[in-house]
Amino acid sequence: MSLPNFVVIICDDLGYGDLGSYGNTRIHTPNLDRMAAEGIRMAQHYTPSPACSPSRASLLTGRYPIRAGIPRVLGPHSHEGLPESEVTIAGVLREQGYATAIVGKWHLGGWRSQFPTRRGFDRWLGIPYSHDMDRRSHEEPPTPLYRDETLIEQPVDPASLTRRYTEEAVSFIREAGDQPFFLYLAHSLPHVPLHASDAFRGRSAAGPYGDVVEEIDWSVGEVLRALKEQGLDENTLVIFTSDHGPWLTKGDQGGSAGELRNGKATVYEGGVRIPLLARWPGRLPAGRMVEEPAIHMDLAPTMAALAGAAMPHDRVIDGEDIWPLLTGAGHRRGDTLQYEWAGQRAIRKGRWKLHLPRLEEPRVYEAELYDMETDPWESKNLARERPDRVAALTAEAEAFDTETGQDALRTPWKNAWR
Repeated sequence: MSLPNFVVIICDDLGYGDLGSYGNTRIHTPNLDRMAAEGIRMAQHYTPSPACSPSRASLLTGRYPIRAGIPRVLGPHSHEGLPESEVTIAGVLREQGYATAIVGKWHLGGWRSQFPTRRGFDRWLGIPYSHDMDRRSHEEPPTPLYRDETLIEQPVDPASLTRRYTEEAVSFIREAGDQPFFLYLAHSLPHVPLHASDAFRGRSAAGPYGDVVEEIDWSVGEVLRALKEQGLDENTLVIFTSDHGPWLTKGDQGGSAGELRNGKATVYEGGVRIPLLARWPGRLPAGRMVEEPAIHMDLAPTMAALAGAAMPHDRVIDGEDIWPLLTGAGHRRGDTLQYEWAGQRAIRKGRWKLHLPRLEEPRVYEAELYDMETDPWESKNLARERPDRVAALTAEAEAFDTETGQDALRTPWKNAWR
């Protein structure tokens, strides 16, 4: 059997409650709903960080952001980037003979030495960071668009990005020929400011936000159609997800976390639980809801295993191969899940999720413990009733801190991009 192809489509700020397959009735997402009907839906898929750069670092490396060296969001003037020592899934697959491409937002380093073409990708069309990071008051430059390492447009037209990304993704699929490929399609939207093309502007019953999501749904349909036309449909795993939860502070310019608590920039469920759809005709069961938890770090080891490759052995890989979980042949992943952003920490093991206490002047936030099986809305704090669970999870979090030895990186980053 030939090596499988992989297409990972990730949105920016898309919420758990924004798709029809996750209960939204106002945004029309027929192509994504078809993906759900023909593949699997994750009920409890997570990101380890409710912010852009850390989430993407974890997805591509299979490691917690704190290990990958990206605990905070990078901006136009940031000197940090994904360290050269980090190995991305693109690099792993390229060693196996894969063609690799990123189309869209990178957000893991804005200097050429940090570009995706230096981190395992053969080609790139996209922007180096979020398209709202062009504030003249902060002396940020107009948002640039790059092809590989060549600047081709500045400022980029944000309303054209979804269409242009889609055209580039389809071209890559058609040009692949017999070579296996990994396509990482990282949409810049529905991050604010919202921009839809003329064909989708004003079309959705959910307003501008719905317009943007419906154009992304169209994009998914174009990618699926290209795979079908090239005879690659049954040899390609397609994954659709988000980097983290929705930006609730933007009113009708932001998305929905459904019934989950809070959203982006928090470690409550609305910030870290995100939609994930996976489709592979003949290999994944159709219409299955996977109830067990998984996390972004699991995607890289899973794809590596399917390609007959191995993640690096000289470092800790936090993710697991969850293929048995997706197919229904196995049960829940074994590791504890941790979530972190700007001084907020939460840890989950089995049914229990603990928010660790923190200090944000002038207020002290006490520990919060929730039973995720009976209270996924995080509405009833059981910390005082179950001090044993609080102590056990706190000990696990402290052991992780000792292991990583990078507490200095956890200092809340003042004036951080969120």
